[in-house]
Amino acid sequence: MSVRRAAARAFWRVSRWTLRTERVPRDGSGIILGAPHTSNWDFVLMLAIAWEAELTFKWLGKHTLFQGPAGPLMRALGGIPVDRRNPAGLVDDMVARMAAGEQFYLVVTPEGSRSGSGWKSGFYRIARAVGLTVTLGYVDRTTMTAGLGPTLTLTGDVRADMDVVRAFYADKSGFVPARRTEPRLRDEGVADAGSSDQA
Repeated sequence: MSVRRAAARAFWRVSRWTLRTERVPRDGSGIILGAPHTSNWDFVLMLAIAWEAELTFKWLGKHTLFQGPAGPLMRALGGIPVDRRNPAGLVDDMVARMAAGEQFYLVVTPEGSRSGSGWKSGFYRIARAVGLTVTLGYVDRTTMTAGLGPTLTLTGDVRADMDVVRAFYADKSGFVPARRTEPRLRDEGVADAGSSDQA
């Protein structure tokens, strides 16, 4: 057993939270949604979920998290800095890395800064462009559970795919329930989620 998995299992043994998770293949690539994203504590739980599952993963974070002494640690934990003032090319970069054969699970928090204006569609466009599955990761304070839910293969019918996503998250509250955002892409009416939104 790896050190990370041992640490994660120790965390779940002592935590007030309960891990309820489905398994995903450990030898491939995919997208893992982290939702509802209502607190920075979500990161700790998602880290413990991914480590327990022994997944090779990366995650997107504000570029300011990678400044100063914390930068090397954030990168060692799989972080990829994103400058939200200049996000152009982020989706294309992720697509290129995965299309070139780099294998990892990309953890995405589609609610972004939790502005309440809807989910960002980058995860959808990356998954469709590379042919990746999307696993629904969750945090639910009402039941004090967290984990990985079902793994979906997107069809390209954005509204129908998002209806499945909405059904799964309908009873999930997030770490801070009052900050929960309805899972709805900003450009949901556009085939393949369009190209104007960022990750």
